[in-house]
Amino acid sequence: MKAWEVREATGLDGLVLNASRPDPEPGHGQIVVRVRASALNYRDQGVIKGVYGYTKFPVIPLSDGAGEVAEVGPGVTQFKTGDRVAGTFFQTWPGGRMPADAAQNSLGGMVDGMLAEYALLNEVGAIKIPAHLSFEEAATLPCAALTAWNALIEHGRIKAGDTIALLGTGGVSVFALAFAKMHGAFVFMTSSSDDKLARAKALGADAVINYRATPDWDAEIKKHTGAGVDHIVEVGGANTLEKSMNAIRPGGSIYVVGALAGAGAINPRMINRKGMRLQGIHVGSRDMFTDMNKAIALHKMKPAIGHVFGFADAKVAYSHQQGADHFGKIVISAG
Repeated sequence: MKAWEVREATGLDGLVLNASRPDPEPGHGQIVVRVRASALNYRDQGVIKGVYGYTKFPVIPLSDGAGEVAEVGPGVTQFKTGDRVAGTFFQTWPGGRMPADAAQNSLGGMVDGMLAEYALLNEVGAIKIPAHLSFEEAATLPCAALTAWNALIEHGRIKAGDTIALLGTGGVSVFALAFAKMHGAFVFMTSSSDDKLARAKALGADAVINYRATPDWDAEIKKHTGAGVDHIVEVGGANTLEKSMNAIRPGGSIYVVGALAGAGAINPRMINRKGMRLQGIHVGSRDMFTDMNKAIALHKMKPAIGHVFGFADAKVAYSHQQGADHFGKIVISAG
């Protein structure tokens, strides 16, 4: 089969197309999936740069992908040939608490991922996709969507009338917007791009703030809410966390899912004084994915896709993501 491989941590130069990689064969409790589409996350840029210490090269990248079951191994009871499925980010976290070895079993990191013609998945590491979604749309769900769902629904238990602030317009934030509006929440959204903020408004954002034009976006949120918002999905990291802690109401919750704005010192006094909750979010379990898919199917929700590239143009897709001009998910289609 054809498969893209990250052979060394040298950025795009280390991403190589292998046109003669052996087809995977399913063992006990495993399935082989004919991958029809895969999707990029910011984590995938870190993989090609060797940011994560647990990555072993060579590895097939990308945690996100969808296709149909091509072959089932012995002992498989949940799937049959032809089923439309997506892989789960963690191959060994069906439910309950995150297992200690979760990172060692994440697709596209320690375990070969979805940027290939065929993918080998554990039976508990795959899930049927909503019938109304194309493979390209379903491929966007395993990482960014589930991260947003885990934050706001599993941990946040958001309800109608809650106020939520979303930082940026990346994949997690755009999915969080969809889930927040699904539950009747009021959403603030920030970006440095007026064009992206206009798109966010079109998707349902109630109030938007350009953080270049308004650097004190936290004060702007408090001006509108008084005490602050109930929930914040924090994708920036230490360099935006202090502003998030200022913008959260007493007793509110901040879900820490990324560090796009870099690392820095954090003053813990405000955490104590406000009685806020800082909750780390690392994608989610298969059970959470199941619940999320039920909601997506019920509401006929469609993921926001910014651009679709062909399989041969995977490097172009990575470069497009690096430019940070996109809105919505970047998908690689196998046709």
